[in-house]
Order: sequence, then C-alpha cells, then structure tokens
Amino acid sequence: MTESKMVRVETENEKKKNNNKYKNLIVLMLAMLSVLWTVWGNVTVGVTRYSITSERLPTAFEGYKIVVISDLHNAQFGNDNSRIIQIVKKEQPDLIAITGDLVDSNRTDVQVAVATVRELQSIAPCCFVTGNHEGWIGTQYPELEEKLLAENVHILHDRCISIERDGQKIQLAGLDDPDFTERSNLDVYRSIQTMLKQMLVSEDYSILLSHRPELFEVYVEAGVDLVLSGHAHGGQIRLPFVGGIVAPDQGLFPKYDAGIYTRNGTKMIVSRGIGNSIIPIRINNRPEIVVVELK
Repeated sequence: MTESKMVRVETENEKKKNNNKYKNLIVLMLAMLSVLWTVWGNVTVGVTRYSITSERLPTAFEGYKIVVISDLHNAQFGNDNSRIIQIVKKEQPDLIAITGDLVDSNRTDVQVAVATVRELQSIAPCCFVTGNHEGWIGTQYPELEEKLLAENVHILHDRCISIERDGQKIQLAGLDDPDFTERSNLDVYRSIQTMLKQMLVSEDYSILLSHRPELFEVYVEAGVDLVLSGHAHGGQIRLPFVGGIVAPDQGLFPKYDAGIYTRNGTKMIVSRGIGNSIIPIRINNRPEIVVVELK
C-alpha cells in the first residue's frame, strides 16, 4: 500500500472515530436531559387553567374561580404541602374542589391529608368527594371524614348543594366513588344515572364533582353543565400526539386521560392529579393543579 493510501485510510478511520464520539456524546446528552425532565416532572407541580363559558351561568358568577385538587395520594410537596398551598393561595379561588383520592390506601396518613386540607380551607371553602382509595381504607375512613368535617369541609356524599352569590344560584353536586359505595360494576351506570336525576332537581347551572371520568356518558345524559374529575393520573406515561398510556378502569390508551371534553352541552375537565399510587413515577406527565374560571 502506498504512503498516500495509508494516510487516507488513517484519516477516514479518525473521522469514523470522531463521528462515533459525537454520536455517543449526543446520546449521552439526550439521556441526561430525559432524566432531568423526568425528575423535574415528578418533584414540581404545575398549574393548568381553563376558562369555561356558558350562557346558562348567572351573571353574578362571572369570574368565579374554582381550584381542583385531585389524586393527592398523600403526596407531600414541602412541609405540610407548603408548595401546593402557595400555588393555591396565589390563585385566590372562590372554591376548592377536592375530587377524590386525598389519601392512598397503600400508605394512608390521615394526619398529613387533614393538615393539607386545613391550610386549603383557610384559603377558600373546600368541597370533597370520595375516590376509590377512600373506599379502600376501610375503618380509617370514618376518622378521615370526622377530621375533615371538623375543618368545615363540605363532604358531598351523593348530594347537591346550592351556592349563592348576589342573589343568584348555581348547584354543586358530588358523587361518591363506586368503590366507596360498593356498587357492582353492572349497577354503576344505572345507579349513578338515577342518583343524578334525584340530585339535580333545579334548572340552575350545575357543576358535578366526580372522581371517575370514564362515566362521562352518564354525566352527559343527566345534562350536567360542568364535570370536574381526576382518577386517570394523566395516563401515567404520556407520549407526544398520543396522550396517556394507561389509566385505572380505562386500560390502555384511555379515552379520558386529561384535559377538557365536550359533548351535547356538557363539559368535563379531567385533572392529571398530583400524586401517584401503584406506579411511583410519572413520565412526561407533570403533576397539576387545575384552575377553572367561569365566564
């Protein structure tokens, strides 16, 4: 082999080595960014805002703001969830809706849950509905409810209350989770349908707190104006342009994983929630506090 050919071969080998180094460096950087993104998306809480417009809304409720806390699962962001409290306080809500799974059945801590709600209640009136984990903690639930009532939290066990503002009203309904009431899967649809007919007796604008987004069709049939929900954890792992991968009671690629859904005049907002349960980590799925402003 001539000297010029040897030099050319060595040069090409060096180029290949350098290219491989650059490729390895790029892969390493992408892996580090992915890890940092995932960590950041699990140790921080974001805010997602929705503006809900309806001609049925009384004028007195223009600008009425609701903060939704869902699926906390005994998670802690700062001492006594101080970071969550700071976020909610900054929003200056008129109402705080806690839409189930305040505690986690695998590591239930009633004291932590109540301490968080106590701080929330000092910001705005809190309304609470049960999730499946409240149904799973058995004899610990009465203790939780007693302490929440002591903090003046409105617990909506399949009931509806009126909210009045400047002489005008809207109705706020709350459904117990099917696992809390031990309704069989065959009876859930029919029993909730009947329950909603019994609760929503007026023609006032209606807001429903319900842990289960997969029952959207029932809420639509009942003519609910706005549903605030959770349970799906955003699909736990979210893919761009695809959405959530898996959710409780919906399985793979859930239909109602996060965001807003509209059908026949009924709007449903599904929170990605704050905490985790069986799967301890979220991927591309930052915990969120939902803020809803009525227009």
